[in-house]
Amino acid sequence: MMPTANDVSNSDTPLRATFKINLNGKTVSIGTVGQAYRFITNLSSIEWVEFQSLHADAVRTLQGAADNAMLTVQATAALRALFVRARLL
Repeated sequence: MMPTANDVSNSDTPLRATFKINLNGKTVSIGTVGQAYRFITNLSSIEWVEFQSLHADAVRTLQGAADNAMLTVQATAALRALFVRARLL
């Protein structure tokens, strides 16, 4: 059973890396599944349209990691791929 969006966004499961992203002149730290999920789902879907496949993969793997901490390696890799491609890292 997949966790709800609320479960995922409130997840304290740590990622395998902490991402530090500069956004509008401020540094945002993303170190948990919940922080990452909120970050990539709160931005407009238009902003992610160029990276639709990578975004969908990151959302899916974060949902899995919220339910099973062993999937944080895959979630971290999916986030890294999305952030690098979007030139956020």
